[in-house]
Amino acid sequence: MTDRRHFLKTGLAGTAALMAGCVPAAEDPGQDKLERSEPTSAGGAAGPIILSTWDHGMAANAGAWGALESGGSVLDAVERGVMVTESDFTNRSVGLGGTPDRDGRTTLDACIQDHDGRCGAVACLERIEHPVSVARAIMERTPHVLLVGEGAHRWALENGFTEKVVDIPEVRAAYAEWLKKSDYKPVVNRENHDTIGMIAMDADGRLAGSCTTSGLAYKIHGRVGDSPIIGAGLFVDGEAGAACSTGTGELVIRTVGTHTVVELMRQGRDPEDACKEAVRRILKFLKSPLDHQVGFLALRTDGAYGAWSIQPGFTYALRTKDGEKLMQAGAELPSGS
Repeated sequence: MTDRRHFLKTGLAGTAALMAGCVPAAEDPGQDKLERSEPTSAGGAAGPIILSTWDHGMAANAGAWGALESGGSVLDAVERGVMVTESDFTNRSVGLGGTPDRDGRTTLDACIQDHDGRCGAVACLERIEHPVSVARAIMERTPHVLLVGEGAHRWALENGFTEKVVDIPEVRAAYAEWLKKSDYKPVVNRENHDTIGMIAMDADGRLAGSCTTSGLAYKIHGRVGDSPIIGAGLFVDGEAGAACSTGTGELVIRTVGTHTVVELMRQGRDPEDACKEAVRRILKFLKSPLDHQVGFLALRTDGAYGAWSIQPGFTYALRTKDGEKLMQAGAELPSGS
């Protein structure tokens, strides 16, 4: 598994060089050693299979796999898997360790969906360690899908969740430095600007998915991206497949990205090709593609999987009975474009 701190360091340096037009996007030599996903139209793997976005998906997949091995459902697996990332307070893109908004407040978004389309979501939630668990509770205990802000926080406390305050000096110092200029701009392929999405299938072919994030660093307070939006950051349909997304959420929302991917698989597209088409629909209206990254990850009901992104550098984690590996997604734009 690629060392996460090395990934962050090289990602920051490489992004700056990419914007200057100096080097290819996949500047980290370690990334070249990753296995590239191949088109999977010929079929897929038997379940269980777990897929999640980015390098931190490796640890999340291990948590999900443990849930399945202990007799949990596939819904339990996708919840527990991303809970691992939510509790990693060194992660600046997910959970209470995430980078705050421009008001200095860390707000969390998450959603979860099962094989039968039941779903729950929470947005702009503060001081709760596991927003994905709040999302599941909303799905199972209320007639609603999405709760937000103070109302979501109050409901969570009334339903057994407890507050947790995490004070990280590194985050406070970075925020104080940012305030000097208050310059906001997403950084391509930087892990602290990305979510974790997870999609999985159990041995019986049942699907589920989850998605959780602290959102874009230094966003306007109240901003909600694609991660808690069913059909944008995550979509699961037991008859067709599942998909999740990562990157600039506004672009995914505009195209209802994961719903698009799943519907294309329903029409017969293989997972990678479906992800490609979703990326290309974004590029039709995107004036500055080098300023953004979006990646889609898809799983079909026969176990076939695939991924695609705007730019090189999007990795995803795979776990099956044959083992675990970190994969390199294909990209619409070539390296150095």
